Amino acid sequence: MKWFTYSILFGLTATATTGAVATGPAGHGLTDTSASPHVALRSVGLADVYWTKGFWAERLETCRRHTLPHLWRVMQGTEYSQFYQNFRIAAGLESGRHRGAPFNDGELYKWLEAAAAVYAVTRDPALDRQMDEVIAVIGRAQRADGYLHTPVLIKHRNGQADVAPLQNPLGFELYNMGHLLTAACVHARATGKTTLLDIARKAADYLDTAFHRPTPQLARLAVCPSHYMGIVELYRVTREPRYRDLAKKLLDMRDLVTDGGDDNQDRIPFRRQTQAVGHAVRANYLYAGAADVYAETGDRSLLAPLLPIWENVVSQKMYLTGGCGALYDGASPDGAKDQKQISRVHQAYGRDYQLPNSTAHNETCAAVAFVLWNWRMLQLTGDARYADALERTLYNAVLAGVSLDGTSFFYTNTLRQLDRMPAALRWSRTRQPFISSFCCPPNLARTIAEVSNYVYSRSERGLWVHLYGGNVLETDLGGGRLKLTQETAYPWDGQVTIRIDTAPGGEFAILLRIPDWAGGASVSVNGRPVRQVPEAGRYFEVKRSWSAGDRLRLDLPLRPRLLQAHPLVEEARNQVAVQRGPLVYCLESPDLPPGVAASNVVIPQGIGLRPRFDARLLGGVTVLEGKAEVVAEAPWGKQLYRDLAPAAAQAIDLRLIPYYAWSNRGPSEMTVWLPLRR
Repeated sequence: MKWFTYSILFGLTATATTGAVATGPAGHGLTDTSASPHVALRSVGLADVYWTKGFWAERLETCRRHTLPHLWRVMQGTEYSQFYQNFRIAAGLESGRHRGAPFNDGELYKWLEAAAAVYAVTRDPALDRQMDEVIAVIGRAQRADGYLHTPVLIKHRNGQADVAPLQNPLGFELYNMGHLLTAACVHARATGKTTLLDIARKAADYLDTAFHRPTPQLARLAVCPSHYMGIVELYRVTREPRYRDLAKKLLDMRDLVTDGGDDNQDRIPFRRQTQAVGHAVRANYLYAGAADVYAETGDRSLLAPLLPIWENVVSQKMYLTGGCGALYDGASPDGAKDQKQISRVHQAYGRDYQLPNSTAHNETCAAVAFVLWNWRMLQLTGDARYADALERTLYNAVLAGVSLDGTSFFYTNTLRQLDRMPAALRWSRTRQPFISSFCCPPNLARTIAEVSNYVYSRSERGLWVHLYGGNVLETDLGGGRLKLTQETAYPWDGQVTIRIDTAPGGEFAILLRIPDWAGGASVSVNGRPVRQVPEAGRYFEVKRSWSAGDRLRLDLPLRPRLLQAHPLVEEARNQVAVQRGPLVYCLESPDLPPGVAASNVVIPQGIGLRPRFDARLLGGVTVLEGKAEVVAEAPWGKQLYRDLAPAAAQAIDLRLIPYYAWSNRGPSEMTVWLPLRR
């Protein structure tokens, strides 16, 4: 773990010999709200936080050592699809045709963003050189006017001059360029170089010209709209007002669509929407982008729909894991009287409470996008419920998308997998090193590489602590330098100690998030309990003049909890799920006696679950153990209904594992929800 000892002071203000820029003070973070006029919380710097040891340090190490190299091998090659090779062809360095999905450009940009985020804390010179080589090819592929989309550029190079840009609503041009802009901002902050940023500015200038006069046809191009976030972040880096205005124009332009559908959230104008509808990834990208535009413009008509839409998701459409997009194929608006309005929707949010288990879609990218949206809502409001949702999604829906070794991936994330599934589903039931729609793996890589940027925020009140894990923070606060060390075995243990190493003069507050599941939490300073009682689901403020050596301790009770679903979640009726701290647990067949099916295991209502950390299991996890029952059933055959028959119950030893760790021991059955014996 020595690579974590690199100084966090290296690089953000350093200059390189070519294409360099001083990116400014440490406040320039992943989403840089340090100068945003309409936010409650401001970012810390991209490299102000680094993991030291524990849960997230281990995951970042896996990302650095295994996930990034694995993704590069896939993207550099041509065996499955083409990513980097498409850029080399577009640049004239190779001959050939475009291969792969139209959104493959964006996946290479995500890889670059992940690499830059890792470089921000490791200062790995080999990674820096690798990024330089890739960026040089991207720059050669870009057209002189800034247009950059390899499917079109390669056709032009191969003599198809009649193929015009910005014509195909499903061409993913804006999606690709949006991820380019985001990656460029992270790269500039991490390296101090403008090489990728210069390419991004040219692309944004092209969009500014191309969308100077909005039309309904242009408005239809906003599929999977990463570009709102990307353009706003480019404005934050450059402070060029044209980019802020462009982001708002492109968002407002959605209202020009008159024959849209819920699949792309343009059946009705955005400002009239109150429910999450349609394709979950596209929806969550839109909501995150709208939050970014609000942060810079203060247009409250953009914030107004985000609040009820978020409530709709977390109250009626989100899985316990934080997963989004329940249905493989849906129709929206469901059951509409005017059938002409109904859109076929892939990976749809579905109707309220429509949360199937075995056929849950839950694309990993939708979970990543939900993290992006919650982070922005947290920055806007300082409301702990957004941090609660962000944490739930990170630990469960996001991490389940990647294997423990960092090289295999889920596209969809079921909550129940049986040996006999109720439908023939089109995505693999085990993680794969390559997925034909390769959007999720690089999205996972950049998310894991950037989790440290979600730990802290700043405000006039002081320092806000959102997430817990072993790390060091060094940042500017109130005109002085603050350095602290967070020590904890979270999420396996609920004790968190924050040691002040350097403190600015005067009073300031440290605001600790008390998770919504953490009733009974306690706080002490230098061994003395704080009188006030922390309230679950809120931030707890400790304000004082801090000095080097002060210790702030938070104790979060990690009790195994049996959870039930709303009765309208019909597939979970009379069933329970188990959660401990932020982790959702599941039953997996390798932990069952031979011959016992997961579907026959029943949880007694009064079950006692004991946590036990097992360092040799699944990379080191806390398991929950207790006594459950197996209820044997006669085979069903072709019967759909039959008479109820008495069933004898047999006691068994039960072991539950964290949901994110399932499917790492070969093919298996798994279930999050288990029948309850009352």
